[in-house]
Amino acid sequence: MKKLLASLVAVAPMLALAAPAAWNVDASHSQVGFAVKHLVISTVRGEFTKYTGVAQLDDADPAKSTVEVTIDANSIDTRVADRDAHLKSPDFLDTAKYPAITFKSAKVTKAGKGKLKVAGDLTLHGVTKPVTLDVTTSPEVKGMFGETRRAFSAATKISRKDYGLVWNKLVEAGPAVGDEIAITLDVELVKDAPKTASR
Repeated sequence: MKKLLASLVAVAPMLALAAPAAWNVDASHSQVGFAVKHLVISTVRGEFTKYTGVAQLDDADPAKSTVEVTIDANSIDTRVADRDAHLKSPDFLDTAKYPAITFKSAKVTKAGKGKLKVAGDLTLHGVTKPVTLDVTTSPEVKGMFGETRRAFSAATKISRKDYGLVWNKLVEAGPAVGDEIAITLDVELVKDAPKTASR
């Protein structure tokens, strides 16, 4: 028994190093954006300004990594108040009924140096569909107060009709609102400080 305990004590530090590190989204240095065609000829861009996220990251074995993000749908901002109100209405996001947009990863794979594929479930407007994010990662750096930070840029495209967002009007050029939505995330993460044993 003593030998077993001694072995566990010796191995524990290595297990701690191998465990995925926990990171939290720093919303003050991040952006969750989207873009959609308007009248076929132009692109309207917007963002969500309120969101939270947490990630467990394992650079040695990306398959052990996980990501979860929750977005406040009411925080949509396209810089036009009337348009934002319409986007929050039952014609589009229906934020009174569906106040949150969520993403939960199911699989993380390496896709080259500093690149990942993050597959998971996106829940939008009460509908859950699989999506895959193309992710570019940064190395770790030290922040102004000694904290550890890193950044991720991610992109994907979805069909809004897949999520029941079907409102539209036809004009001479075609549909007023495009079907394809390009989603981009520029996210800065802060590493959780290791917990110390209480005395």
